[in-house]
Amino acid sequence: MAGGIYSLNTYSSDYCEGEPGREIWPVTFEPFERLEAGRDPAHPDVIFSPLHGVMEVWRPTKRRAALDRFCQRLEKSGVAGSGLAITYLQEKYSHNLAAATLCQAGGVLLSFLQFLSESGVDFYQLTNQDIGRFVERDQDNGLKSGAISTKLRALYAFIRFLADKEILSYKLLHKKIRLKREAPLPKAIVPEDIDSLLLAIRGIRDRALILLLLRTGMRIGELLHVTISDLHLSERKILIYQGEKNYLGRVVYYSTDAEQALRSWLAIRNPAKTYLFYSKNRQNISYVAAWTAMKKAIKAAGLSGKGYSLHSLRHTFATDMLNAGLRLEVLQQLLGHKSVEITLRYARMSDITREAEYFKAMSTIENGGIHESHRVNSELQAVFEEKKFIGSYGKKLPA
Repeated sequence: MAGGIYSLNTYSSDYCEGEPGREIWPVTFEPFERLEAGRDPAHPDVIFSPLHGVMEVWRPTKRRAALDRFCQRLEKSGVAGSGLAITYLQEKYSHNLAAATLCQAGGVLLSFLQFLSESGVDFYQLTNQDIGRFVERDQDNGLKSGAISTKLRALYAFIRFLADKEILSYKLLHKKIRLKREAPLPKAIVPEDIDSLLLAIRGIRDRALILLLLRTGMRIGELLHVTISDLHLSERKILIYQGEKNYLGRVVYYSTDAEQALRSWLAIRNPAKTYLFYSKNRQNISYVAAWTAMKKAIKAAGLSGKGYSLHSLRHTFATDMLNAGLRLEVLQQLLGHKSVEITLRYARMSDITREAEYFKAMSTIENGGIHESHRVNSELQAVFEEKKFIGSYGKKLPA
């Protein structure tokens, strides 16, 4: 107590040492409280004035508050590597990083370590493939490439910190994942591998999930949010009211084999559940649970070294439909893309398809005819020519 100011400090002296963040906050006292506040315990008969009820109260700075918040969250999570992440944040704090930078780094590290824990990955055996799956999850959840790149910079700074301490290998920094304007996309699964993959699926739920992704081209984030009311079994279609990236409604359709798998799952699922795919602890299953199902099938099919993922199913759908003759603008609507250019990046037209299309068009030109847009004689094509299925978000689409 100095100069007649009564100081209340709930923090230890070493906690706030060197902090420039002392602020004066007005505190209202009742008369008796003012008397007690101004009494020196060493001299009970001497009373000091508390300067009109104003006390000196210490509050942590924004930087300190940001550090404490994420250190506490990391410690509470108990995931592998959380102690190292706390040490890293404390070092960054000592280097006078801004509060926003500490929050951003803390959020990325917490999210990444929790992802590794849920995926069953040993943090101390981290690989570039594990980092790639973390990026892929963000892509599937609709995160923009710029935001993902920002997260990667924070993540690689942490990895370098651990490599300098010989905890992780410098090899992780040799070939960093770098995203340009648009994120690199997984490759489509070749037909023979698709056959092996489908034969390897054992669970009824897993078969329905993987086949729906493969036959509809849905994003994994969209499928995980499908409810029973979104299904139209008689027309073999699913309504999507909110796209993960474009916030537009659309309709997707599924094939006969997907219908069989879906009906098998509906026959055994809990009818009281709202979401099509659910778990014991969540209303709908998580991305990690879906990826685990895919990973099991990939391993059982002997395809582990080929880099296939959940997102590969969407690329396979796009490529197969384009090579089967589906018009590009229809495929664009099925995939929920804003522009045809994005659809072309997802779908890869085969050389055979390209050759056939060329000679078909050239034959028409040489014969002096008018080359009309050819249409695929299929149930799916007929439905899309007949109905307008793109609607605004929040409005139910016509059945």
